[in-house]
Amino acid sequence: MLGSVVVGVGIAGSVRIRDLLAPLSSSAAEKLTVKGFVSRRTLPEQHGVQQISIEEALSRNDIQVAFVCTENSSHEEHIRQFLNAGKHVCVEYPMALSYSSAADLWDLAQQKGLVLHEEHIELFTPDYKQLKKDIAGKKLEEGSLHFTGGSLKPDFGFPSFSGIARLTWLVDLFGELTVKEATLVEDEERKYMKLTAHFLTKDQKPLTWVEERGVGMGRAKHIHLRFDSCTLTELPAGQREPVGLFMQDLVLFGRKLQGEVPTEELQAEQSRILHCLQLAENIQQFCQSTAA
Repeated sequence: MLGSVVVGVGIAGSVRIRDLLAPLSSSAAEKLTVKGFVSRRTLPEQHGVQQISIEEALSRNDIQVAFVCTENSSHEEHIRQFLNAGKHVCVEYPMALSYSSAADLWDLAQQKGLVLHEEHIELFTPDYKQLKKDIAGKKLEEGSLHFTGGSLKPDFGFPSFSGIARLTWLVDLFGELTVKEATLVEDEERKYMKLTAHFLTKDQKPLTWVEERGVGMGRAKHIHLRFDSCTLTELPAGQREPVGLFMQDLVLFGRKLQGEVPTEELQAEQSRILHCLQLAENIQQFCQSTAA
């Protein structure tokens, strides 16, 4: 068994504690057990789990794994602390707010012989799985993905990083992309922002990503994908699965800890994640140069 600590007890952290206490039967998740949680706030027991200090989490020999579920701006610091303490790490996306920092963290994990896993539950959603099946073998001509949602707190980072789940969809579906142009419209008074990024695929086909957030905006994804044989304008309704998204991710992390994930699969995942972070950074640079 691998003892674990959950750092941050928001929505994701609470789900992590719940899943660690009741892991999927006969899965790799059963090899993990929760020893405590860390929070800046002083909190009562969470599902019977006690709060401990960050210093205790880093030093205890019976804790080998950390789940980092804090605000995006503190991910890098926490990952580095736990890797240097010899602990495996599972972190909510994005692992860092720059490409170079993420690459450095991965190098550190490899030097230490530890698993660094970045969660991407958006790839486990039923609508995404169905969409990927539906477009398999089709040749993209042009496409767009427009996401809307409520306003974010400041610690989530630049919109291309806080919204990297959508970027991950596009890269996972269509391969490596090149940023051609990006703009950001912001109205701080209204807590509104709209990021628009234009890409080209390796086949020089145009893709557009729009990330739009504001107070009271409904959470939704709108697609328009034109292929050589058809056009998709709505996300397909995938079949709901009995295993939750975070549990699916926990099982994958557990399989990595047990050495059950093939090397080529690990390398492909790392390449995708780093490519998305590089794109997010390129988008930020485009937006900042336009604003200047």
